[in-house]
Amino acid sequence: MFSHVMLGANDIQASKAFYDAILGVVGCKPGVIDDKGRCFYFTKTGTFALSKPIDNQPASHGNGSTVGFAMDSAEQADAWHAAGIANGGVTCEDPPGVREGGGMKMYLAYLRDPSGNKICALHRLG
Repeated sequence: MFSHVMLGANDIQASKAFYDAILGVVGCKPGVIDDKGRCFYFTKTGTFALSKPIDNQPASHGNGSTVGFAMDSAEQADAWHAAGIANGGVTCEDPPGVREGGGMKMYLAYLRDPSGNKICALHRLG
């Protein structure tokens, strides 16, 4: 459904270190910095990117916005969360764990990245 997701970042190097750590947990290679100073993570199914805003204003998180990353297991989501905390992320929402709603059961772990963007690790449970 999506070709790419790009988030604003105030400090590309700090954000790169954070995302290298959490995306490394799910098998992504370290981000690549382009000639415009943006950082890209490429997969077979899409691209995740970080950029300073083009309007030269500070990056800010979207209130009510969340970007979710698919996980293979609850353990992988926990490792993702721990890597994020160890690399400048801040936990938010409830602690990692099982949530139910809308007939679905999921394991979720939420973080704020170094620029305050809200992100989530999601593993769908049977």
